[in-house]
Amino acid sequence: MKKNIKKCLSGMTLIEMLMSIAIFTMGIGGFTLLFSKTWKTNSYVLEMGQSSMNASQGMNKIVDYIRRVKQADDGAYPVRSANGNELVLFSDYDKDGATERLHFYKSGQNILMGVTKPTVTLPKTYPVSDQEIITLVSNVVNQADEPIFYYYNKDYPGDDVNNPLTIPVVSHLADIRLIKIFLQVNTNPNKLPNNVKIQSFAEMRNLNDYDRVQ
Repeated sequence: MKKNIKKCLSGMTLIEMLMSIAIFTMGIGGFTLLFSKTWKTNSYVLEMGQSSMNASQGMNKIVDYIRRVKQADDGAYPVRSANGNELVLFSDYDKDGATERLHFYKSGQNILMGVTKPTVTLPKTYPVSDQEIITLVSNVVNQADEPIFYYYNKDYPGDDVNNPLTIPVVSHLADIRLIKIFLQVNTNPNKLPNNVKIQSFAEMRNLNDYDRVQ
């Protein structure tokens, strides 16, 4: 009877202790790995959420500037050039009464807007290069075969054969009435290739006057 009691009260053997430590260590390692992956995933989700919100705000600015397109102060047509990843037009973007030349283009993973103000002296002219560069959208990962800008004439959406217009639009700048902006956004496309797609349409409202003149 005493032998049985002594056996029950005896401690763990060295092998049992080592096994317990090994199991505990593996458990801690697994928990740490799970926590690290969860943290990185949540961090990525937060970054993508913030980036998507910023991209939407930048998109809204581009749409607003395009909608308010107008004839340049030197008399030039409202749209200077229209390409897949580059657009130059005239608009009073800051509502100061002067019509600025706005140059939208993709540089790296950013959508930039170059702003050029007309000269104060008469006749009005615009300096050749952009005077100010503003970053509108970051983390843009459109591929080479995914243009940012698409152009449509006044017959869209009824005419889906001739729309969107072939880019670059050279001889038919006066036909452009609607512009689609398409962006794919990702803070880390090499790690998680689930891009957030954002698109919007901008109607160049002031160009309806040209339709009536013609």
